[in-house]
Amino acid sequence: MQTNLTILGVTGSIGSTCLDLLRQNPGEFVLKGISANTSVQKMAAIVLEFRPEFIHLMDENSALELKSMLPEHKIECGMLSLLDWLGRSEMEIVLAAMVGNVGLRPVLQALNSGKTVALANKETLVSAGHLVKEALSQNPVARIIPVDSEHSAIHQCLRGENYNEIENVILTASGGSFRTYSLEMMQTISPADACKHPNWDMGAKITVDSSTLMNKGLEVIEAHWLFDIDYDQIQVVVHPQSIIHSLVSFVDGTVMAQMGNPDMMAPISYALNRGTSRSMLKSMKRLELTKLARLDFEEPDLLRFPNLKLAYDAGKIGGSTPCVLNASNEEAVARFLAGQIGFLDISRINQRIVEKHASVSNPGLDDILFWDEWARNQARQAS
Repeated sequence: MQTNLTILGVTGSIGSTCLDLLRQNPGEFVLKGISANTSVQKMAAIVLEFRPEFIHLMDENSALELKSMLPEHKIECGMLSLLDWLGRSEMEIVLAAMVGNVGLRPVLQALNSGKTVALANKETLVSAGHLVKEALSQNPVARIIPVDSEHSAIHQCLRGENYNEIENVILTASGGSFRTYSLEMMQTISPADACKHPNWDMGAKITVDSSTLMNKGLEVIEAHWLFDIDYDQIQVVVHPQSIIHSLVSFVDGTVMAQMGNPDMMAPISYALNRGTSRSMLKSMKRLELTKLARLDFEEPDLLRFPNLKLAYDAGKIGGSTPCVLNASNEEAVARFLAGQIGFLDISRINQRIVEKHASVSNPGLDDILFWDEWARNQARQAS
């Protein structure tokens, strides 16, 4: 039986990899809906290849341009039309692969409609993990399967295990491109330097987050919500080779690890199969253990990479603080990529905004959106 699929963020790196998965496994999935922000040319090519029923661009001008290229197709735009599509009662999988808090409302809508969400949009759980948990409790058919390689690895390690026997979950981090840089060297890092990841092919924002370890900090908050685990039980270990994607240690002292060559195809496939089966991935390079020269592990340096500690602290404070940290970081990274601030200024601005914020406990959706915008404005103006 074919599975209906909607991809949010279809023109990004996760969306593009998912399309490759569909090409490798014809007949398994039906691409019913696609959404992007402004990527008109890429959207046109996807429409002509896959013929989805729902075609959506968030930006109105981009939607008009796409309509002029594909006059025989109906092109939707804006948040309301996207929410309307996701609110249908049909059972399907939604791959949430957009970047940023723009994914919050669509993910909640999909969950409230009883859908399975393959979640690659970490900001949703970071900013509104309690709202996501509430939606899941009120809609028992709905599910979240993580797409991040680290959380996918933990999910796989815990299949069939007793959660009461977990001692720690251990997230691995590549360390990014500047793992060995001194603070002095970091002062001259350019946006072009920061957009080069040693192991993964990702978008600019996520790649910069990886190099500041903010990406790992956000994953710590995600893990707290995904696996109902205390922050004191979540560890981060720098593993430059990115072969072990994450680990789980148990109360008897044993440790279970999930390994594989760095390739997002596998966690995407696992999520689209609802974490219960796997698609045949002939393109995946097989892991040859005898050819692994070494596997290294290091403690993260919180002095050079303070964003990781900021995320732990924000998660423990809870309420609106993780939302504020995430929004501040998005704007700080955007300013860095635009050449307005330096690399080290990202974490400095994030800390300043978080310290300025008085956390609100148990915020509603409107509260989250308010504090999200507040933090963005603060980060845009910070010097």
